[in-house]
Amino acid sequence: MQIAIYAIRTSEKWECRLSLDLRVDFQWWYGKKRWLDESANNPIFVLLSSQMPLGWAVEIREKFRSINEMNEWSVREWQNYVFLGLRGFLLQEPEVSRPQWGALFKEIQLLNGARIRSLMEMGSTVEHGAVLMQQAELLIQCMEGRALLAGEVEALLAEVAGEDTGDWRSAAQLGVLLGRLRLEAGLAQPAPRHSPGWLRRRAVAPRCRRCGSEARSRTACAACGSAACAYCEACLAMGRSRACALLLHGAAGSAVRGTAGGAPTAALDRWGLSAAQSAAAGAALQFLAEPPGGGSAGLARFLIWAVTGAGKTEMIFPLLQSVLDAGGRVLVAAPRRDVVLELAPRLSKAFPEEAVVTLYGGSPDRWKPGSITLATTHQLLRFRGAFDLVVIDEIDAFPYHNDPMLDYAAKGACKAGGKYIYLSATPPAPLQREAAAGRLPHAKVPARFHGHPLPVPQKLKIPTVNRCLQEKKLPPDLVRNLSASLSRGAQVFLFVSRIKHIEPFLELLRKAIPNAPIEGTSSIDPNRASKVMSFRNREIRLLVTTTILERGVTVPKSDVFILDADSELFDEAALIQMAGRAGRSKDDPAGRVVFAAPQWTRCQSSAVRQIKAMNRIAGKGGYLRSFEQLSSE
Repeated sequence: MQIAIYAIRTSEKWECRLSLDLRVDFQWWYGKKRWLDESANNPIFVLLSSQMPLGWAVEIREKFRSINEMNEWSVREWQNYVFLGLRGFLLQEPEVSRPQWGALFKEIQLLNGARIRSLMEMGSTVEHGAVLMQQAELLIQCMEGRALLAGEVEALLAEVAGEDTGDWRSAAQLGVLLGRLRLEAGLAQPAPRHSPGWLRRRAVAPRCRRCGSEARSRTACAACGSAACAYCEACLAMGRSRACALLLHGAAGSAVRGTAGGAPTAALDRWGLSAAQSAAAGAALQFLAEPPGGGSAGLARFLIWAVTGAGKTEMIFPLLQSVLDAGGRVLVAAPRRDVVLELAPRLSKAFPEEAVVTLYGGSPDRWKPGSITLATTHQLLRFRGAFDLVVIDEIDAFPYHNDPMLDYAAKGACKAGGKYIYLSATPPAPLQREAAAGRLPHAKVPARFHGHPLPVPQKLKIPTVNRCLQEKKLPPDLVRNLSASLSRGAQVFLFVSRIKHIEPFLELLRKAIPNAPIEGTSSIDPNRASKVMSFRNREIRLLVTTTILERGVTVPKSDVFILDADSELFDEAALIQMAGRAGRSKDDPAGRVVFAAPQWTRCQSSAVRQIKAMNRIAGKGGYLRSFEQLSSE
């Protein structure tokens, strides 16, 4: 889009402003402002352009510095100033299209108060001050903590105000002048990086203000007229963020601190937490009640490192309540939609008095406000400084893990001075190192809620899946162990490393174990959800799958077999997560876990070592139930 840009000299200094509606700015600075105090003087107004590509205008605004010489500048000097500010953009345009931009410099005007009042009388009038203020307040309220493209602003207002949205650009401009909204371009032009003086300047790609990614793609743009308008491909699925796309930010106020000072006993009594859960929740409550500390990049972060099946969701309930009691807003984010949908009813039940908003692709709650927001991590791209507490679940899971865009979105969603809680059974190695070095405050939950130790994986040396398929037979040891699990009444997860192995391996299993209902599923299976439900209902007894089911699926009585456990596709975290499907129920806490492979690898050793370490910590902490306790039940 194109936008107006002007420079104005107030009583203090020169300022550079952008405008979606110059009539609002004229009335702000010179008119009879019924909703504002009358200005004490007549500022000098320089219209730099009434129609400049937004990205270009933002660049001039960002680099604008007030100097006293501007008081005496002629139109030509202002033209030269604007030309120098836009030279980089003009050089990116094809030579044949550069002449059209000469008109930008010809429309620069020095306007005094009388001339502006004359323009106001000649032009169409803006909404009455009180009406416009009412529209601006509605927009400001709706935009609190959000960062939206123009089309998204319109959709938001249509949801809130129906058809009667008025001229939202005029209302937005008043919000900008009030300092409660901010106009940005979708892409930011980075400061040029200079090599040593004898080398030429290196080209630098703009960055997306929404997702933080570099934007190297360019195209002709009808909206701004540029023949080389940059756009971001990384977040294209969320709407096109271009160099000339309006990105409207809404302020969200200061962050609050948690009200609780850390009381494990209170958390245990109110939320029914186990001793291990309550100790971790108490440590996190103390963290929330403290002033913001300096973590990596200045973020106040806390890690809850909880074994699979420890009940991470229940542990965050006292943390959410602490911030809600202080009047704050909280966000619980997870990488995948299915996890969000599974958490939604649990949060609604735990906080019946709070408005819980659930966000994912196509969510009907897309524009609803709420004190608790539950969202996939991609949806955080539409928020900026919105939440006092951000809880990121499964930080090691795809697609959040190792995705700079989603990490950027999560950090941007938190208020300055807000707090982050990371949840994981298998934290990424950098976070583990930070925790071990004391740079990341954390709490470990080494025991499951039922107080039994984690099942330690057993070794089973067998040929690779590929060899089994080539020879068209299964190893007798594998068939014997699978049959034993089925005979004891367990549901069997059988993980393989590649989707292409599922169907042919199913044929071998059905021949070897003919009386058991056996199925397979993967990320490309359209019937995955129904098969998982059948597996939970024991209609399927053995399910061949991939890491798509390594987390988020709980079956009360289950054993886990991981074939090709030495595969490079199964790292330590994946092995631990898959092993975590077993032993989750108090009625079957000692479910079996089998690492089946022709060789033993470092990842397998590390996974076993971490599981044993958590069991030792749980034992020393008194979190494992004694033989006497178990016998008395």
